[in-house]
Amino acid sequence: MTTLTAYQALVAGGELRADPDQARAAERLQRLQDELEQVRETPGLFARLLGKSETPPPEGIYMWGEVGRGKSMLMDLFYGEVDIARKRRVHFAAFMLDVHGAMKAARAEDRDAMTAVIEKVAGEARLLAFDELQVTNVVDAMLLSRLFTALFAAGVTVVATSNRPPGDLYKDGLNRQLFLPFIDLLEARLDVVCLNGPTDYRLERLGAMDVYHVPNGEAATAALSEAFFRLTDYPVEDRANVPSAELEVGGGRTLTVPKSLKGVAVFSFRRLCGDARGSADYLAVAQTYHTVILVGVPVMGPDMRNEASRFVALIDALYNYKVKLLMAADAAPDDLYPSGDGSFEFKRTVSRLMEMQSRAYLEQGHGL
Repeated sequence: MTTLTAYQALVAGGELRADPDQARAAERLQRLQDELEQVRETPGLFARLLGKSETPPPEGIYMWGEVGRGKSMLMDLFYGEVDIARKRRVHFAAFMLDVHGAMKAARAEDRDAMTAVIEKVAGEARLLAFDELQVTNVVDAMLLSRLFTALFAAGVTVVATSNRPPGDLYKDGLNRQLFLPFIDLLEARLDVVCLNGPTDYRLERLGAMDVYHVPNGEAATAALSEAFFRLTDYPVEDRANVPSAELEVGGGRTLTVPKSLKGVAVFSFRRLCGDARGSADYLAVAQTYHTVILVGVPVMGPDMRNEASRFVALIDALYNYKVKLLMAADAAPDDLYPSGDGSFEFKRTVSRLMEMQSRAYLEQGHGL
């Protein structure tokens, strides 16, 4: 099956509504699939780096639009159907964590950091599929133009999704004028495709489902499980094989994500707030996932002030990045931490938990 026929089958089967923007994007992705499958692999990485490839790599695609318009779904179809040996699909925030880790390791070995990164990335994949391309810090902003210029020169084709057009990336960011060459590069090397159809499929899939469940237990678990499978299109009968992930959180540390699929993560309260975690962990989660399902949140007393403090930091990170939060708890937000150190400050978290259940919050796109 091809990207286009896979998309058409979903429409014909009633799983998707006919959407002109999606149809045009599927046609464009199909052309890219054909081009990638026809291009002969170059002899080696250094030939690509030196520009000696006989056939230039196909032009990539940048798909942008409001949340829930099917960008990730289309990229998944394309990625699953394109028949090439070396390809990688990765969330953009996770990719940048990998880049910084590889650069740090190269410097420790007295190697040129950028050359080491390009050798690693281009050696692993000639197609990079990025979900949720966004730029949130000045370090990445300063690096991206040089990094992607080298990747394109090495023959890597890029497909990316984003909630923003290229010209709005890193908007109002520090020293943004130094970031503008990256925008020019994206617009020159990638075909910019807009998806802004009338249907927010992600919000529609949640439908009238509650996102906050009280108390913890079988009913809450069943409701959140149903939400997970709706959001990810993962077959319920294969629930035992939902993939996990190891999320790099800085300083050489990782966080195990028990269930991680299509931008949706499932965690227990104990894993995120019971262990010694901090702001860097929660920031990595918020940057990487557009939806977090959190289970097992207890009522916290004075003896759980550390857990309550971590919970506050977690909610702050998710809220700041407009992450959708689906949660099972033993009490309503007002009663989660009624007394103890920081219980007065916890009222801000209560307010945020209430807002995060609103349709206005759920309609916002992921990111700052």
